[in-house]
Amino acid sequence: MRADRILRDAVSIGVATGLYAVSFGVLAVAAGCSVAQACVLSVVTFTGASQLTFVSVVAAGGGAAAALPPAILLAGRNGVYGLSLDRVLRRGAWRRAAAAQLVIDESTAMAHAQAEPAAGRRAFFATGLSVFVFWNLGTLAGALAGQGLGDPRDLGLDAIFPAVFLALLAPQLRRPGAVPVAVAGAALALTLVPLTPAGVPVTAAALVALPALVRRRRRAAA
Repeated sequence: MRADRILRDAVSIGVATGLYAVSFGVLAVAAGCSVAQACVLSVVTFTGASQLTFVSVVAAGGGAAAALPPAILLAGRNGVYGLSLDRVLRRGAWRRAAAAQLVIDESTAMAHAQAEPAAGRRAFFATGLSVFVFWNLGTLAGALAGQGLGDPRDLGLDAIFPAVFLALLAPQLRRPGAVPVAVAGAALALTLVPLTPAGVPVTAAALVALPALVRRRRRAAA
């Protein structure tokens, strides 16, 4: 893919992701975060699913200790992405550590879409930097807008958290065996909601997938 095409696609992805970040900024403020806290989350964490998980647990009444485990669990996939990008990331501990902040779904997908390592490297950095810039701008815009909305429940914003998670989950249900795992996780979460603090049902539901992953690996090794 030509360099100008890579840059154009990277900017397009960044703009689209930035629009999504506006909703995160609004939801973060609605959950009780300040504008500064919402922006720090986007700069430091920089992975949408984990950020939404964190603020959703806080919005449900959980503290940071309850919100961190499910957020970290979701962020773990980025570590797997990093292992697959060995041919793209530059050598050297400092360079790789800096590049690790840009390892997200979009940059990984763009890098793997290129046939040559050099093109993959350009696509990775162009996409990662584009998304980083627009994601943080979108967060700031949404957080500033969210300050004037009043009680989020009056506008139905409290329903956006589960809606966003369903949107993130839906594409994964096409994978073999995903539906039974999702149903089991949902059933466990619903059971635990009235019995445990906020954050525990999300973590427990995610852990339901571990036995299925173990069985898949055993079948692949057989």
